[in-house]
Amino acid sequence: MDFNLADLFESVAATVPAREALVHAGRADGGAERRLTYAELDAAAGRLAHHLLDAGVRPGEHVGLHLYNGVEYLQTLFACLKIRAVPVNVNYRYVEEELAHLYRDADLVALVFDAEFTGRVAAALPRSGDRMRHLIRVGPPPGATAEPGITPVPFADAEAAGSPGRDFAPRSGDDRFIIYTGGTTGMPKGVVWRQEDLFFSGLAGGAPRGEPAKRPQEVAERVAAGGEGLVFFPMAPLMHGTATLTALVAFCLGQKVVLQRRYDPGRALRTVARERVTSSSLVGDAMLRPLLDALAGPSRGADCSSLLSVSSSGAVLSETVRAQFAELLPGVLLINNFGSSESGFNGTATDDAGLERGFRLRVNDRTAVVDPVTHRPAPSGVPGRLAQRGHVPLGYYNDPEKTAETFFTAGGERWVLLGDMATVDSEGVVTVLGRGSQCINTGGEKVFPEEVEQVLKAHPSVYDALVTGVPDPRWGQRVAAVVQPREGADPPSLTALQAHCRARLAGYKVPRTLVLTDRVQRSPSGKADYRWARAVAEGAPA
Repeated sequence: MDFNLADLFESVAATVPAREALVHAGRADGGAERRLTYAELDAAAGRLAHHLLDAGVRPGEHVGLHLYNGVEYLQTLFACLKIRAVPVNVNYRYVEEELAHLYRDADLVALVFDAEFTGRVAAALPRSGDRMRHLIRVGPPPGATAEPGITPVPFADAEAAGSPGRDFAPRSGDDRFIIYTGGTTGMPKGVVWRQEDLFFSGLAGGAPRGEPAKRPQEVAERVAAGGEGLVFFPMAPLMHGTATLTALVAFCLGQKVVLQRRYDPGRALRTVARERVTSSSLVGDAMLRPLLDALAGPSRGADCSSLLSVSSSGAVLSETVRAQFAELLPGVLLINNFGSSESGFNGTATDDAGLERGFRLRVNDRTAVVDPVTHRPAPSGVPGRLAQRGHVPLGYYNDPEKTAETFFTAGGERWVLLGDMATVDSEGVVTVLGRGSQCINTGGEKVFPEEVEQVLKAHPSVYDALVTGVPDPRWGQRVAAVVQPREGADPPSLTALQAHCRARLAGYKVPRTLVLTDRVQRSPSGKADYRWARAVAEGAPA
C-alpha cells in the first residue's frame, strides 16, 4: 500500500464503514438532502468507476469535473482515483472560450457535468479537440428538448450500470492528480501532482495538527484509535483546490464532510447550526465578509456554538474582516492560512499581521524566500520569491516552458517558485509583499496591490477593492483602485480615500484613480480578477 488517495480512502471506509461520511445539505431550489456513510460513498464511487472503465477510460487518462458542490463531485473524484484516471477540476464560471481551452489543454477524454451547463458544454466541445469521447450529465436534461449536438449518459444510469466491487488494478503513490488554477491572470493551467506529494503538502500527511503519517496504514490505524464528532464544511466550490483538499483531509481523519451546492451565507449559517459544524474553510474576504454581514444582520442569533475554527486560504483576509470576526465569533479560532495550487500549505499568518506590518507568516520548514534568478536564499530584508521544496508538483501540464520557469532542483531536492514576492527577517518570519506579476511600477517605485487593498478595505465606506496599474504618460503607471462601496454608506470620494491611505502608506502607493462599481468581480472561490480590474480602470480619468 502506497500513499495513494484511493487506497487511503478505502482503508478508512473499511475501518469505519457505518460512520457518516458525507452530507449534502438540501438545496435552495428544493433539492433533497443526501447522507452517505463511508461504505455507501465507497460503493457509489466504485459503481461509477466501473462505468468509466466500461466506457473505455484508462489509467492516466483525464476526466473533467464540471460540477457544483454535491455528492456527485466527490463520488466522481474517487471513481477516477480508483481506476487511476486523473480527475481535473473545471471552473463552472468559465464561458465557452475558456472551457474549450481547458478541455483541449487538459486532454480530457470524459466529462461529468451538471445539467445547468449543457449549453456551454455543447458550445465548447467542437473547439476542444478530438479526445473527448464520453459525457455524463448530472440531473435531468434542460427543458423539454435533448441536448444540442451531444448525447451524454445520465449520471443515475451510469452509476446503476456499474459494480460496487473493488476489483481494481494496484495503484501507486506516483498516480497523478491535476489541479487547474486560473490564478489572477491568464488562461487556466494544470498543476500536476504525484498523489504522495499532494498527501504531504496539501493534506498535511493526514494530520493537520499532529505528526504526518510515516506509513500509509497509519491513516486507518489512527481513525480506528480515535473517535468521531468533527464536522468539516468546505464553503468554497470543490473545483477550488482549498475545498477539495479540506474534504480529503476530513476523510483521512474518518470524519464527516458537509456540502452546500452553492455558497449562500444565510444558508451556510443554518447548515452550521443544523449539522453542528466544527470546522469550516473558505477563501478570503469575498466569502467571510458576507458571512459576517449575515451574522450581524438577517441571520443574527444563528447558533454557531459548535464551531471551533474557520480557516481561509487562497486569498489574504483583511484586518478589518478579522476584527469583525473576533467581535462576532469571539470563541472561534480564525486561521489565516497561506498556500497555493502549486505548493499546498505554506504557513499561517502571525498574530501581528496587519496594516502596519504587512501580511506576516510563520512558514513551515520547507518554505523559503529565494533570489528568483540564482535560487539562493535571499538575505534578511531583501525581496525575493517565495519557494517551497520537497513534496512539490511535477510541473504544469502541457506547458514545458512555464514548468522550466517555475520548478527547479537544488541540493538534490525539487523546488517550486511561487508567484508571491516576500522578505524574511532574522527570526525567519516572512512578510508577503504580493504577486510579482501584479506589481505596479510607478516612477521606478514598486507597489504591490495587496498592500494597498488591505488599507482601502479598512475604510468604513469600502466593502471590497482591487488595485491595479494603468498607463500614465509621466510615471509609466499610476495606481488605480476599483472599489465596491459598502451598502448603506455614502460612496467614498477619491480625496477621502487618498487621505485615508496617506496616513498608512508611502505617497507613491496612494491611488491616483478611483472607479466605483456595484460589485468587484472575483472568481467563485474569491480570487481577485485583475484582468477585469485593469480593463475597468484603464477607461477612467486620473
